[in-house]
Amino acid sequence: QVQLVESGGGLVQAGGSLRLSCAVSGRTVSVYDMAWFRRAPGKERDFVAVVRGNDGSTHYNDSVKGRFAISRDNAKNTVYLQMNSLKPEDTAVYYCGLDPYNDNYYWDTGVYAYWGQGTQVTVSS
Repeated sequence: QVQLVESGGGLVQAGGSLRLSCAVSGRTVSVYDMAWFRRAPGKERDFVAVVRGNDGSTHYNDSVKGRFAISRDNAKNTVYLQMNSLKPEDTAVYYCGLDPYNDNYYWDTGVYAYWGQGTQVTVSS
């Protein structure tokens, strides 16, 4: 059974930082595409960042480039999202996803078969 458990969300002031964690069981994070998505109030779930399973490359939504960093710890089987210089528009529920087929459309929610329960991030102005 595959499980993804996010943690690390919370309330932070604009300009602050948070680190989200996604602990995975039942699959090895070093093999599969692991991504972070977010859903702001009244909006759809949007792609934030991915670390590819085939070569470890990382890709980001333009809105977070230079501020967020995705990484993985193979020993802990955990994926992280370091978020710096947070803005009020980053407020959302953040989800991690696992794509068991490493589909090239990594920005598409439809390729992710497994999701965590989400963690709330609130950035105050």
